[in-house]
Amino acid sequence: MKFLMIFGPAAVGKMAVGFELAQMTGFKVFHNHMTIEPLIRIFPHGSPHFKRLDKEFRFRIFEEAAISDLKGLIFTMVWALGIKADEDYVTEIVNIFSAQDIETNFVELEADQKIRLERNKTRLRLEEKPSKRDLEWSEDSVKKMDRDYRLNSSPTQPFEYSPNYIKINNTYLSASETAKLIKKHFNI
Repeated sequence: MKFLMIFGPAAVGKMAVGFELAQMTGFKVFHNHMTIEPLIRIFPHGSPHFKRLDKEFRFRIFEEAAISDLKGLIFTMVWALGIKADEDYVTEIVNIFSAQDIETNFVELEADQKIRLERNKTRLRLEEKPSKRDLEWSEDSVKKMDRDYRLNSSPTQPFEYSPNYIKINNTYLSASETAKLIKKHFNI
């Protein structure tokens, strides 16, 4: 089994790329809003109840995937680089798979904010992530996250978490083109 974690800023195209890659490989996609959307109908986002259940649901899915006969799993998330809590969270996920001798392959996506704000309105995003349908709120959220967190590596702050890694600037690439680069890089 292969495990890929696609990360990057909001609306960079993680989910769209994940779906394209899944079509090419037969892998399953587990995007972060698959647990967020049902929970925010009951608990406020970020509340203790929300956080506890979100993590529990995700980690149980990871545990079952790691011992399953799945060909591969693609997980997408926003990762605030340099934030210890986020790094600890990623380490816990990696440990679930490494306990089954499954390496985590990291894909970092990067795109200009202008393009991401356009992608924030795509049909696929709004279908899969109903909470993003309030476009004014969603656009403000993208901008706020960009201001408050480091969501991409840089030459002065490189990604050093794992050697199983590729960074792609997909500003001018389609989801399919990006998925093909990932497939080739990881020899899937």
